Amino acid sequence: MANISVTTASENLIKAMNEHIIPNQEYLLQGSILDSAVEHLLHRLKGLCDNVDSGPEQFQDHEICFSLRMPNQPNPLQLRVRKATAETDQFQPYQLRYIGQPELGDRTRPTVVRSSINVACTPSVVEFLTELGCRVDFEYINRGYMFRKGRMKITVSKIFKVTPLKPGETFSDPISQSYLVELSVLAATGQDAIGEDMRAFAEQLKPLVHLDKIDFKRLGTLP
Repeated sequence: MANISVTTASENLIKAMNEHIIPNQEYLLQGSILDSAVEHLLHRLKGLCDNVDSGPEQFQDHEICFSLRMPNQPNPLQLRVRKATAETDQFQPYQLRYIGQPELGDRTRPTVVRSSINVACTPSVVEFLTELGCRVDFEYINRGYMFRKGRMKITVSKIFKVTPLKPGETFSDPISQSYLVELSVLAATGQDAIGEDMRAFAEQLKPLVHLDKIDFKRLGTLP
């Protein structure tokens, strides 16, 4: 009976992916804004986004990035574990995330497009990945504000470097004097039209912040 259930679940998953039901593509634009100007951007977003009455949602995430070397593969498999650490999110599950390489070949696309798969998991996921042979590349704290505009998610956040002090204790320090601004949509394959909506929305944020496609290969690192 267990084998039948597993087979059925696997078949349903494959069918859903083939029919473009599962959101497995992330459309992304990124930019940055100085600390001294971020309040102006938040005010602009409050006027443009859906959650005007309640204001932006605040968040604080701790993210650990793992890599796993695969036989006969030039690039390692990269996985991310994210945990919401704000007091209001203490019961939120861990999130295991796979992010593919950005598809930057088509210059006509208004946004970066990359594979993205997210699953909720238990706190033991960190131990599980370590047992699999994954190693920690880096970790950081991401703290800021999240807005919604239809299907679009806009985050304005500051990145903090995590430095271990002693077992069970860490110290976080901001890595720059600016905020990272991200405009993203998670959608099923083939919904490229959302990119035009994102570009139109990004135009409304100028000149405060310029959201654009970022070629991380030229920077020598991943986001």
